[in-house]
Amino acid sequence: MKILVCISQTPDTTAKIKFNAEQTQLDANGVQFIMNPYDEWYALVRAIELKEQLGGEVTVIHVGTVANDPTIRKALAIGADNAVRVDSEASSSLFTAKQIAAYAKGENFDIVFFGKETIDYNGSEVPAMVSELLDLPYISYGTEMTVAGNIATISRDIEGGKETVELATPFVISAAKGMAEQRIPNMKGIMMSKTKPIKVVPATANVNTSNIVKYEYPAEKKGCKMISADNIDELVSLLHNEAKVI
Repeated sequence: MKILVCISQTPDTTAKIKFNAEQTQLDANGVQFIMNPYDEWYALVRAIELKEQLGGEVTVIHVGTVANDPTIRKALAIGADNAVRVDSEASSSLFTAKQIAAYAKGENFDIVFFGKETIDYNGSEVPAMVSELLDLPYISYGTEMTVAGNIATISRDIEGGKETVELATPFVISAAKGMAEQRIPNMKGIMMSKTKPIKVVPATANVNTSNIVKYEYPAEKKGCKMISADNIDELVSLLHNEAKVI
């Protein structure tokens, strides 16, 4: 089985987020970057499990500059066989999707894996775009998956229950919690990752259709007002007069 896992790089969840003076770009000074957890824990690990079960190889692809190579090497340390980096800043969801699709065309991947979203933008846009560009079926937010031959059985949570679908490879899937369990790279994997090559390919010509106008911080949270469990009248009054529905 030939699997492609698309990985992105995001600020660590504990990083203090700042923007430049124009508020058009993240100020990366002092920010620790990590592999997007949904890509790492669910998409990448499940791909490696399938390789171990069925044979084949796992390739990871990332759109970014050479500064992001440590993130790619972590994917190799966890168990990916090959790595590709599209040498360009990931300027938009569509730009990223077009770069991934341009590489994937002609490579005959059975499954193209994504995490369900990135923890910085939470857009969930790129997997659907890639499936459209490759003209492949797309299953979003998969939580369980088994593969027999070229048929995959995938479950995902829906409102009030669970949906199970079957489809033939090739297809695109975004993975959510439940798809796999996090793996910690061992020393052997870390050492081997240092010798595995990262294939660098140029970005395809593309015109961005959107631009960042401005970033804004969310409104600061106000203090929490505690009310005695016995004081129902005050609670009702506050809900009527002060509470805001968002």
